[in-house]
Amino acid sequence: MSARHRRWGWWLAACLWLVAAAAQAALPIEHWVRPDGARLYWVRIDALPMVDVRVEFDGGSRRDPAGQAGLAAATALMLGRGVLAHDGQPALDENALSDAWADLGAQWSATATLDRFSVSLRTLTRPDLLEGAVALAARQLAAPSFDAAVWARERERLIGAWREAQTQPDTVARQHFHRAVYRGHPYGWEATPETWAAIDRAALQAFYRRHVRPCDARVTVVGAVTRAQADAIGERLLRGLAPHGCTPLPAVPEVAPLAQAQTLSVPFPGAAQAQVWVGAPGIARNDPDFLALQLANHILGGGGFTSRLMREIREQRGLTYGVYSYFLAGRHAGAFTVALQTRPEQAAIAVQLVHESLRRFTREGPTDDELAAAKEALINGFALRLDSNRKVLDQVAAIAWSDLPLDELETWTARVAAVDRETLVRAWRRVIDPDRMVTVVVGGQP
Repeated sequence: MSARHRRWGWWLAACLWLVAAAAQAALPIEHWVRPDGARLYWVRIDALPMVDVRVEFDGGSRRDPAGQAGLAAATALMLGRGVLAHDGQPALDENALSDAWADLGAQWSATATLDRFSVSLRTLTRPDLLEGAVALAARQLAAPSFDAAVWARERERLIGAWREAQTQPDTVARQHFHRAVYRGHPYGWEATPETWAAIDRAALQAFYRRHVRPCDARVTVVGAVTRAQADAIGERLLRGLAPHGCTPLPAVPEVAPLAQAQTLSVPFPGAAQAQVWVGAPGIARNDPDFLALQLANHILGGGGFTSRLMREIREQRGLTYGVYSYFLAGRHAGAFTVALQTRPEQAAIAVQLVHESLRRFTREGPTDDELAAAKEALINGFALRLDSNRKVLDQVAAIAWSDLPLDELETWTARVAAVDRETLVRAWRRVIDPDRMVTVVVGGQP
């Protein structure tokens, strides 16, 4: 281990308690719009001499062109595979780029989710390290190489991983479930060898220019920097993207509700466990009933061993080691999902119990004790969402992306406590119809 890495570990260990203490305090979020159109969100936390930065663009997989599913993720992957010569600086291949980040003791990554194309940076705030890390990240954003030979290699690696994944019943279940729930919406598109084959260097470059631009960027800065420093970081990172322009992006359609129930039984010879997925389109993140539905889901299947599904399917009948449910809430209505594994000969009864639980919960709602316990669990666990710089970054970036109020975190516990049973039941019935659900069973007995 290098001396730099030892110093990094010492700082983390010595200051961990300071971070935890800072997380308990109010987190005033400052927000402003930069001249280039980017929206910048800043939270100052001085507990550690470090800063976390995230820059996000409307370039998630929902923006993949038809026939090129996986383009957003491929673009994010290739963003870290080398830079061109730019602004007087020499070109760096992927190995030299990796070494440059190691020398700075900083961390950098790029990812594409359903909605967001995200670039993240973490560095110490010592002036020379901060300057070097921001400058290197700016070079990657301004002049990615998108080397054709490197992409050809990465494409083969992705295809190999995809083929291996097709031997896993849980992968097959997820694919069938998403296709049935989203029915052609980009949220349900899957990258395959055929769609990767349709992606070349020109496609990577075009997607990057089209979607990674300052005018609609969200920049989140959390850590031991001033407002002026935060603004300077945003300006430096986005400067090289100005030539990308700001052509309006087309609207993405909403996910339509299901018109009727659908059941898919998919054979998978030799599977030791049947995969069961039940669900339907849920809610977007900015839905006014988001908190009420988070509470409802905690009671039904999101609360671990305290949830109804766990009690009724595992504890009372021993049909599974675990069953859970969740809402995936993005800019569009992500899937509400119930998932479990069970022995193939028990899949039919497990499916029946899931549907019975959904109908009973929709008909009767939670008990007063269940609602009180769910509120207590969520409120008591809230501090764990803010016990590190990176977790604060995640929360503030989510606020930025969904245009939520700046006091979202400060008022969260009070708003959870204020949800009453009537509001929860109304919200649940508005979104969840037990008679219009997708049910996918992979590997169950006929």
